[in-house]
Amino acid sequence: MNWESVIGLYNYWVVVVLMMTGFYMVIARKNLIKSILGLNIFQTSVFLLYITMGKINGATAPIVPAEIAAAASHGGHGEDHAAGHAVDEVAGHASEHGVAGAGEHADEHAGSVISEITDHVLGGSTSYTDMTGIDAEHIVYSNPLPSVLMLTAIVVGIATTALALALIVRVREDYGTIEEDEIMELDRAS
Repeated sequence: MNWESVIGLYNYWVVVVLMMTGFYMVIARKNLIKSILGLNIFQTSVFLLYITMGKINGATAPIVPAEIAAAASHGGHGEDHAAGHAVDEVAGHASEHGVAGAGEHADEHAGSVISEITDHVLGGSTSYTDMTGIDAEHIVYSNPLPSVLMLTAIVVGIATTALALALIVRVREDYGTIEEDEIMELDRAS
């Protein structure tokens, strides 16, 4: 392993340092507030680990470009493009012939509906590139899943920290201290 590859993994080194710092604070400190602070530092290192793993160099955020979104939504003119399509025919057929007949009729029209939508949205082309100049099939996106999971974990972490701090306040009211060894001595004495 050469020096450049070690430096290239700097984000993992930051995560390891933060993780070990938080772990040390939880283990070595006898103050309950400092232990909670250590847990939060440890948790932050896990957030950083997952978020940095989800990032791809040269990739963009997983957001559809505006040109493609506008083309996919029929130009945003607010027109009713569903009028007269096969869906209306199938709905009318269902009331005439019952549900079983409508299912058979829907299968007949499925292919024509798909081709109509494709022709209307893409203008007869096979990709968005012809309409917008952006090749949507070759855009590289970063993975959104780690970010979404970490947003959920942040909310859970805030709730857990709030609960822990509320419990520490109650311990302080009952024992008059937040030092773990003093609390243990008071428990043994009573």
